[in-house]
Amino acid sequence: MIRLTDFPLIAFFVTFGLMWLGTWVGTFLRTRWHGLSDTVREDYGVTLGATLTLLGLIIGFTFSMATTRYDQRKNYEEEEANAIGTEYVRVDLLPGDATVKAQSLLVQYTNLRIEYYKARRWEELARINDETAKLQDQLWATVAAPAKSQPSTNTMLAASGMNDVLNSQGYTQASWWNRIPRSAWSLMFAIAIVSHILLGYGAHRKTSFLSIVLPLLVAISFLLIADIDSPRGGIIRVQPQNLEALAHQLQPH
Repeated sequence: MIRLTDFPLIAFFVTFGLMWLGTWVGTFLRTRWHGLSDTVREDYGVTLGATLTLLGLIIGFTFSMATTRYDQRKNYEEEEANAIGTEYVRVDLLPGDATVKAQSLLVQYTNLRIEYYKARRWEELARINDETAKLQDQLWATVAAPAKSQPSTNTMLAASGMNDVLNSQGYTQASWWNRIPRSAWSLMFAIAIVSHILLGYGAHRKTSFLSIVLPLLVAISFLLIADIDSPRGGIIRVQPQNLEALAHQLQPH
């Protein structure tokens, strides 16, 4: 399902607009309610400071969630390349022409996995997923037939390695689906808007410098988090460098 954070640049402008609108609403309420008296301004400053501190903590926590998921995607890309490379060697243990067929399919599979990491459009991704599923069926059938007809330690080892290849793709897919929950984004947006309303309400002047700076800084923070959290829509993306290095090494007999 498409979400706003899949487009970090759009999310930046939306966030900046909402934060600026929040400060404007706060300024409007201050002018209508005649602002704050000197007796309550000190207490108001404590409330505003606590709210902005909470916003900073939520942003930092969400940034940590995004970087953790990014690191997880990188680790699974490395594991996937290792699994394919190991299996490419193990299929040498298969009898007859099964070795040549399995290695040729593994080369195609590696190239297809590289396309998966570089794909941006949903139509292209759907095609890659369909071809991946078909190749996985062919790969498993290639090692399953010798394992059934000539069961031995060698064929079982090749079948076990192919199982690791298929599992690694599933782990990668799960890590790409593991995004920051929408509820966390909603909570962060809500706290940010309330913070800016309070900021605008407590400002001494209508055109306060903070009414532009703070929304801009918050929008940049949201942009960075959305960019890291989005596997395909952002600039900061996991590059299949291990798979590309493996593709240069793999040569079918």
